[in-house]
Amino acid sequence: MPQAIHFISIGGSTMHNLALALQQQGYIVTGSDDKLYDPSQSRLQQHGLLPIETGWFPEKIHSGLSAVIVGMHARKDNPELTKALELSLPIYSYPEFIYQLSQQKQRVVIAGSHGKTTITAIILHALKYHNRKFDYWIGDPIDEFDTTVKLTSGLTGSAAPVIIIEGDEYASSPLDSRPKFLHYQPHIALISGIAWDHVNTYPTWDKYVDQFESLAEAMPKAGILIFDESDDMLDVIGQKDRADITKIPYVAHPSEVVDSQTRLITKQGQKIPVQIFGEHNMKNIAGAMTVCDRMGITEEQFYKAIPTFKGVAQRLERIANKGRRSLYRDFAHSPAKVEATTEAIKHQFPDQKLLAILELHTFSSLNKTFLEQYKGTLESADQAIVYFNTHALEEAKRSDSITPDDIITAFDKPNLHVFTNATDLQTYLIQQRDTAELFLLMSSGTFDELDLNIIEEKLI
Repeated sequence: MPQAIHFISIGGSTMHNLALALQQQGYIVTGSDDKLYDPSQSRLQQHGLLPIETGWFPEKIHSGLSAVIVGMHARKDNPELTKALELSLPIYSYPEFIYQLSQQKQRVVIAGSHGKTTITAIILHALKYHNRKFDYWIGDPIDEFDTTVKLTSGLTGSAAPVIIIEGDEYASSPLDSRPKFLHYQPHIALISGIAWDHVNTYPTWDKYVDQFESLAEAMPKAGILIFDESDDMLDVIGQKDRADITKIPYVAHPSEVVDSQTRLITKQGQKIPVQIFGEHNMKNIAGAMTVCDRMGITEEQFYKAIPTFKGVAQRLERIANKGRRSLYRDFAHSPAKVEATTEAIKHQFPDQKLLAILELHTFSSLNKTFLEQYKGTLESADQAIVYFNTHALEEAKRSDSITPDDIITAFDKPNLHVFTNATDLQTYLIQQRDTAELFLLMSSGTFDELDLNIIEEKLI
């Protein structure tokens, strides 16, 4: 008889993808949420999983459930969670549940402050290219796959032997503040780099680094730890003596840029064209290649697959192009990502003027103490703009509200322009059409619903 699983907070990005994946495997899936938005709302409706009404309903929790999966959006006093605790039902965060279903698989976890989505996507692309059987969880949608989660189990009799997991350092659930990646117990773990972020969760650099140290310490015997050797802190973690752990450092893959085309240079001197660029992406390729080697994908096979990898949406994604003029967008918001992204574009197109526009959107980036981490990060841009929403600061009732002057001081970028109104930003941007050929939008937000169609039309 199929197992029944209930999702508390089914509308989350990962939660609804996991719900769809389990339904596909034959599980009976139900769920609740107090807020539902697209694309999760439409996708749940399409598969018959959309709750009839929003809200929390303790009557949905009963002894016939095999498991309850609780998302981060739910509060500790959620009435459905309270009922599940009263009935002593098995309650899991989604990383705990993924581990439960993958205990018999080889588990590969990709962690780090930056690059993990792209590294995971490259590995998935290479495995798919060579028709390997695998499960996965990745943080953002990628074109090659219908869902961000695939979990095969004995329920269908066709379980994949390996699972590739993008593992982040965020808390696991309202009941469990441990980082998600500590639940997976990986046989192979890659840490791409460490750059302080999430100051609301990890208020000091040391506390943040400790999470990655814990991941390395928790690896099982005969585990493989792969790490970016050029990252000073990672080099300390990676080289630390650990019994029965194989440590494999990597550096950026050798490459060249000719006529704005990046080509990998192999050990044999071959030149392999790729669609992604920048020093950070050469590291991402090297890390993914190292993981693939440990999974039986040879260098030759990897080089056959990588030219067709298109990248991940909002990761140095070109969204408009005409002649020498291009508009890019990137998820970059943390200091390390901002610096790497602006450097990548300037290195790829050295003879073109670059206007970089950054939105400070996250808790960390709008923290006055953390702001100094951004010093010099926009150095590669010929012109730079920083945008932030003052109303968002007021609504959050932040005691450390920042001002445009604080931003100008922190970034230390000559002629930096700061905007706090999206309409003013749009007007100014359009006026800059003839001052640059490359335009880069960096944010984990939307610049307060800035109309990209208008920006594209006017600039490109």
